[in-house]
Amino acid sequence: MARNEGREVSRRGMLRLAGTGLGLVALGAGAWGCGPVEDPGAVATPSASEPAPGGGDAFTTPPPGTAPKPLWQRRTAKGSLGMDALAVAGDVVLVSGDPLVGRDVATGEERWRREEVAVPGAKMLVRGGTLYLASAQYDGDVVGLDPATGRETWRSRLGKRFSQPRTIAADERRVYVLAGILEKDFSVKRNVIAAIDASTGKVAWQELRDAGTEEYGITAEAVGGHLVYTDFRENVTVRDTATGRQRWTKKIGRSNSGRLAVHEGLVIVADAGRLRAFALADGTEKWSLASDEFTRFHGLGVLDGVLYASDSGHVLRAVDPATGKESWRTEALLDVAYPGQFAKVGTTLYAATELDDKGGILAFDARDGKLRWRYNDGSGALDQWHVVAAGDRLAALHGERLTALPAV
Repeated sequence: MARNEGREVSRRGMLRLAGTGLGLVALGAGAWGCGPVEDPGAVATPSASEPAPGGGDAFTTPPPGTAPKPLWQRRTAKGSLGMDALAVAGDVVLVSGDPLVGRDVATGEERWRREEVAVPGAKMLVRGGTLYLASAQYDGDVVGLDPATGRETWRSRLGKRFSQPRTIAADERRVYVLAGILEKDFSVKRNVIAAIDASTGKVAWQELRDAGTEEYGITAEAVGGHLVYTDFRENVTVRDTATGRQRWTKKIGRSNSGRLAVHEGLVIVADAGRLRAFALADGTEKWSLASDEFTRFHGLGVLDGVLYASDSGHVLRAVDPATGKESWRTEALLDVAYPGQFAKVGTTLYAATELDDKGGILAFDARDGKLRWRYNDGSGALDQWHVVAAGDRLAALHGERLTALPAV
């Protein structure tokens, strides 16, 4: 049975990689077909045509095992493709796309709209009250917007020497970008990673990356003086955020363009059938956790001091990020795709699934992993789901549809 599940997982995995690769090569952009979908069956699913009127502050908790009805739903712009295409800043929810629109989390009403300001699929990177984006004019600039109003409040002019800079991470002091170096014949053979001062907009440092390293498939975090990132070339690398100096880099056994997790001096990555934790300071491997036979890890994230990780066998685990010790696992997901992104409100863990028409937003008891409910919008689209906590609400993105759910 494990071998059969592995073959099914492989099929889904190829779909996911194909979709991701297409989005990366095209820098975003994509429209997805919709159609009817049968009821997932395991957990009651509400009709997407019955959102609670007007959203607002009042909503009730549905019976156990029943997913809540949407508070509101809105169509989004084409091109909202990317691992971090959804963000919440204060009481405004943002979805990557053109036009870029800021919506009220409570009601779904449009607060502001900006045309030609965001590259479709751009990472929604909010730090220190600013949304950082590469300029949609492809002029080498990086811009900062006020998420509450959409007004430009900051700009860094990197110049035309750099090709298509992309924001990958930020902290309170700097914004970190990856950009190709434009040759005289307009080709790009090498790329740099650079830090931009958040107060002046000037480049604090730039470091040439090794020949052959990819510009795309980058996942990064900036924390505690460390800039840590993985890429398609099967590397995990850590740099000093103050100087750009590379502290260490390691080859990992499988191309990794998924999420990484950082927790108290450790970076945790999914390396095929293992979770691996490395010390940020020197790259020493601190622990490793193997998945079941014929499966590999995919989505992971640390929330409230707990590492949550899913694998291609549709198993979700809660793990101590300091030691790698597993505290619980659930195998209640065999009829849906594995989760790829997580959010948490109170004692409930929310998971957004990968490419699967029977997936959606899953709610678990964070204490023991018991599945509480599953929400699916009924569109039948194979797009990846995204979820972000917004107070007592969840913002959920699926294809070209943005949904607000009560966090219950």
